Amino acid sequence: MNICLVGASGFVGTRLIELLKQDSRYQIKNIDKNNSPFYPEITTIANIRDKEKLKILLQDQDLVVLLAAEHRDDVSPTSLYYDVNVEGVRNVLEAMDVCGVKKIIFTSSVAVYGLNKKNPNEEHPADPFNHYGKSKWQAEEILREWYNRNSKGKMLTIVRPSVIFGERNRGNVYNLLKQISSGHFLKVGSCKNKKSMVYVGNIAALLSYFIERAKGYNVYNYIDKPDLTMNELIDVVGKSLERKIPSIKIPYFLGILGGYCFDILAKITNKKLSISSVRVKKFCATTQFDSSKVLELGFTPPYSLENGLDRTLKFEFVHDASEGVIFETE
Repeated sequence: MNICLVGASGFVGTRLIELLKQDSRYQIKNIDKNNSPFYPEITTIANIRDKEKLKILLQDQDLVVLLAAEHRDDVSPTSLYYDVNVEGVRNVLEAMDVCGVKKIIFTSSVAVYGLNKKNPNEEHPADPFNHYGKSKWQAEEILREWYNRNSKGKMLTIVRPSVIFGERNRGNVYNLLKQISSGHFLKVGSCKNKKSMVYVGNIAALLSYFIERAKGYNVYNYIDKPDLTMNELIDVVGKSLERKIPSIKIPYFLGILGGYCFDILAKITNKKLSISSVRVKKFCATTQFDSSKVLELGFTPPYSLENGLDRTLKFEFVHDASEGVIFETE
């Protein structure tokens, strides 16, 4: 099988390539605007916004795994979310049609559901609250339109993972784990809110699973269960690092007020700051999602959530094994 990964030079794509290269049946190509730090030999530099180049690069491919996206909280201008996440999907689908490629796996996000929803499954109405979530939902709609135009022989699998963490990642979960492990952690609110998370090794394994088995059209949430409350996550960090984690607790209204102050400061200084009102809201929000549908397929994640956290914590804060190769995400 000839597999074209679009946007696989980053965090998830690197782990997926590592997994796929173990199977000699797969011929893998990576298309990305950046070179891969680990797999440059299979990487072609191209932008998802370059439709004509995609039409050349997708020739003779059997399946596309579309990972490319703008996903940080602070993308500027905000039109980039739609240029990449929406129009980029249109470009890939047009190139697929030209090249006769009929199978695609798309990584969307649970951000399409919005904040503070009660354990939504795949049938829950979309209610995205930010540009990232809105652009991912629009991309899904375009993919469904493409599939429904003529579904014969086509395969469309949409995966909606929760926030992904793991070794070498420098996103929101890494920042949270770093703050907790530092001993200078500030609790905002009760910290009883549950946080759905995904270890990178498990999402890579799931995508590999779908490459081999997916048929027709399907949408799947993916979360590593069981969900942890913030208080439970703090305990897991302490256990993994074998230390007591001290913390200071403040009410939610003070935390969000501080977030707005940092928003103003960021605007005045034109700098990206690690604290913002959006990140405070995310920290205090319940992000719990139903992933029973994918587990009913028989997929077994290779790592437990606690094992993934332990591997990440020891890699980053005990052994410091990144050697400068890191991936900036959210």
